[in-house]
Amino acid sequence: MPQWSVTEPMKRTFDDLPETLRVRVVNGAVNVIGTDDPGAPARLEISDVQGPPLLVTQEGRTLTVSYEDLSWKGFLSWLKPAGRQRSAVVTVAVPAGTDVQVAVVGATATVSGIRGRTEVRGVTGVTTLARLSGPVRAETVSGALEAQGVTGDLRFHSVSGDLTVIDGSGTSVRADSVSGDMVVDVDPEGAPTDIQLTTVSGEVAIRLPHRADARVEANTTSGAVSNAFDALRVGGQWGTKQITGTLGSGTGTLKATTVSGAIALLRRPEDTDAAPAADGVPSGKVL
Repeated sequence: MPQWSVTEPMKRTFDDLPETLRVRVVNGAVNVIGTDDPGAPARLEISDVQGPPLLVTQEGRTLTVSYEDLSWKGFLSWLKPAGRQRSAVVTVAVPAGTDVQVAVVGATATVSGIRGRTEVRGVTGVTTLARLSGPVRAETVSGALEAQGVTGDLRFHSVSGDLTVIDGSGTSVRADSVSGDMVVDVDPEGAPTDIQLTTVSGEVAIRLPHRADARVEANTTSGAVSNAFDALRVGGQWGTKQITGTLGSGTGTLKATTVSGAIALLRRPEDTDAAPAADGVPSGKVL
């Protein structure tokens, strides 16, 4: 089992392409890039190494970059200040189909172009996900998650971290937080909407396609509500407010719950860029 102890900046390539990548660091940054070049080796670059050495291990088709005393299951123990006196910047390019696990404490994490399964755990620091088509699971304590162009199912759990989803076209977004805000902008490309969001004191804003397809149930105990869809009803009593109703055929689901936060349902502009058909009638219009 090849293993390297890294105490200074290094670069290495791996012709035996990994099927699973695991990266765990404290402070610094992690960048994982998925590539579609079938002939390219996996590439690893570690820079700005401070404190104890990082261990790079290649075991079968699994590539691991981590500290010896930092496990995937025990990363929450690193909330304690003791032992955090370390830092590294890790950049890895792997085949797009690789399964990726990233755990960071006080570090930023960026994962892009991955089609395999992605799991991210963070204590603090921003996690950015871009152009992921596989299933995504993310868990943070106070770190924010920003996802752009994610087409796979997204699951997010946090104590106080915010969630931002931009141009999401996946089939499912499910998230829960105690005090984090949630902004979800989705366009599932004709598929039914599947969104379930829960927070205690965070605010929730959801932007749906102009022709959304979902049964809607959004509730807040003491927050304000805003609704851009005429087909939905706003009601409630004793401070509790609800937005309910059906959009389209109602085959999808939208559920949003907050206790003291505000809820806003926003509407994407109608697509006016549809290409005209040969007879001059806009595509999709029936006469």
